[in-house]
Amino acid sequence: MFSYLNRGRAFYRNLLFLALPILFQNLITTSLGMIDTFMVGSLGEAPLAAVAQANILVFIIQLIIFGLQSGSSVLISQYWGKGDTDAINRVMGVGFYLAGAISALFAGTLFFFPHQIIGLLTDNQELIPLAVGYARIVGLSYLFNSITGVYTGAHRSMENPKLGLYIYAASMCTNTFLNWVLIFGNLGAPRLEVEGAAIATLVSRIVEFVIMVVYAKCNRRFRLKPAVFLHPDRELVRKFFRYATPVVVNEMLWGLGTSMYKVIMGHMEGSTQILAARAISGNIEDICIVAVMAIANTTAIIIGREIGAGRRSTVYELAAALDAISFLCGGVIGALLVLSAHTWLPVVVYPLFHLTPVSSEIATLILTFIGCLMPLRSFDTTNTVGVLRGGGDIRAAAIIDVSAMWLVAIPLAAFFALVLRWNVVWVYVAVTVEQLVKSTLGILRFRSHAWINDITRAGT
Repeated sequence: MFSYLNRGRAFYRNLLFLALPILFQNLITTSLGMIDTFMVGSLGEAPLAAVAQANILVFIIQLIIFGLQSGSSVLISQYWGKGDTDAINRVMGVGFYLAGAISALFAGTLFFFPHQIIGLLTDNQELIPLAVGYARIVGLSYLFNSITGVYTGAHRSMENPKLGLYIYAASMCTNTFLNWVLIFGNLGAPRLEVEGAAIATLVSRIVEFVIMVVYAKCNRRFRLKPAVFLHPDRELVRKFFRYATPVVVNEMLWGLGTSMYKVIMGHMEGSTQILAARAISGNIEDICIVAVMAIANTTAIIIGREIGAGRRSTVYELAAALDAISFLCGGVIGALLVLSAHTWLPVVVYPLFHLTPVSSEIATLILTFIGCLMPLRSFDTTNTVGVLRGGGDIRAAAIIDVSAMWLVAIPLAAFFALVLRWNVVWVYVAVTVEQLVKSTLGILRFRSHAWINDITRAGT
């Protein structure tokens, strides 16, 4: 596989042109969560753990939005390669309708039934009231963020990744400033603590949406055509659901599965310490994988573009090169993470979040597992999200991504933690098994060449 890395300067220039804005956008969106965690964490372990549990729900809706983006991108990148802008408008229209409906259902459920929903995630009575107040407000923010996400994802697929970077940079600045004002009661504002963080998130999502609307009206490179995207034809709707629905279902199941690990932790002995450690380690993990996700998203753009333009003969070699690059990046990042977890993070970072010695020890353990698994995770992410999805092999990608988690890893984690009552190490042993199975299945599918499909052709 590594022999494919000799691609020439033009390949790597194009890769950097697409990947760097996506990387910085991912870093910004990840930093939003990190900033929230840092500011709420200064209030104590209970508020930190409460927000972490409420964010399980936020994580799920984010993954659904990402699924809509990815599902749309499978079609948009190939239509972009063909130069069919009307088809792109129709795909975006279907995405807008679905994003609006799903986010409205999510927001309504959290607003009217917050106690019931949070009660499913944790039985810790100290955390539930704090998590409820946060979740009700944050849920409303995704009425705006979902539409913005579909629009910026479409432009990313059309080789315009800088739009998302600019929009989410403005959102981060807004959120950070309002966190400072509302959490701690600065500039004469009331001290709202956890609910203040939620309000700041809501306002920042509204800012995103307003910027998107203004850009859409002024943009000349790609114009939205209301007469087209508000009335997508039946054939395009059918095709969208055929190729996007498996991606959305994939992301939902993956998100639910990932959240199940946190739910399992929430029912373990010492759950407050474990969840606080997981909140910190999870944010550090998210920062570490921004480069991986940038490569994966860029891979989907390149693979889709090449297939749409009819250059099928180069696709396999390009995909092999990008998979190899992702694996190597994961190795470097993982090694740095393990080293950091055992040197400066416990001394510099953990005290900022007021972690107890027990929580600090758990956080170091979690980050060690994450670092060791990073090369495999990097390969799997790029191969699944980038190569297989970009090539139109949606169902195989979903099966590989979900089956190992739900059929093997989650049952193992629940058995170790809740039946045998073993410590949190064994939850991550289960995660290790999941990653090994996914990577094995992904390699087998990649070598088959069966993932190379032009899904924009009539009748597909």
